[in-house]
Amino acid sequence: MTQQPFSRPGAIDLSALKRPAAPPAGGPGAAAPAGASYWLEVDEQSFQSTLEASMTAPVLLVFFSPSRLPESEQMARDLATVAEEYEGRFLAGLVDIDTSPAIAQAVQLPSVPYVFAVLDGRPAPLIQDVMKLDDLRGAINQVMQQLTAQGMTARHQPRAGTAPAADSADEPGSDPRYAPAEDALAANDFDRAVAEYEKLIAANPADAEAAAGLAMARVLQRTDGVDETTARAAADDAPDDVAAQTLVADLDLLVGRVDDSFARLVELVRRTAGDDRNAAREHLVGLFAAVGNEDPRVLKGRQSLASALF
Repeated sequence: MTQQPFSRPGAIDLSALKRPAAPPAGGPGAAAPAGASYWLEVDEQSFQSTLEASMTAPVLLVFFSPSRLPESEQMARDLATVAEEYEGRFLAGLVDIDTSPAIAQAVQLPSVPYVFAVLDGRPAPLIQDVMKLDDLRGAINQVMQQLTAQGMTARHQPRAGTAPAADSADEPGSDPRYAPAEDALAANDFDRAVAEYEKLIAANPADAEAAAGLAMARVLQRTDGVDETTARAAADDAPDDVAAQTLVADLDLLVGRVDDSFARLVELVRRTAGDDRNAAREHLVGLFAAVGNEDPRVLKGRQSLASALF
């Protein structure tokens, strides 16, 4: 076991996904999901190899303590459930610090529960509060959308289960329909990514994943090459300028300040009228799609928007 990976800067900035504490989704000591394949219990012997697995696809490490906070154990098991739902898009590593205190010491763990996202061996703090299962799903959905927007779509092989693992040459990393758009995102060719997602939606208007991808690709397209300092100064100087305010809302979204992004546009809707108001509203609805309609922050944002409109 080594401490080194946790001494390097995080690969992704996801700190804005932290949530207020919430009641546990179930009682302590609940059974782990049956037939789980994309989660594992991590101890001192398996810790380093689990970190190394992040070179393939993301690893989410959840630290919990049944003795100190029973709710944290339930949250760890809920993360295992979400890992199963994502079918290898990330691997969940469950670290019981009561039985593996050396790991908590090595990473200088501040509290439980604590979730790190690890990518290419580098960690980024993700969640440090108890979350209900639905809220946890919303947070993970935001992580996966950010990674997809960066072209990161690889999957882990199953870690358990009755069926043998498929040969890596035969296992697709993602739905091939989305490959052209994801390749464009990976190449930072946002115009092409937008065009590819638009083709998918034209073929199937009900494709929710393509709609979310298109919304995020448009955010990346609008902010490509923008000087953030200049953009924010322009927005400060013109609080009712729709173009200036929507651009900063896009920038806030990209750095994880989702609530700030939504609040800026809700207030713009509240202050404006006519075409300006409609443009601000439509832009905000597009940002809702980029984050994901099931995300709790989107649900809250929609309520705020309705209040501003009526």
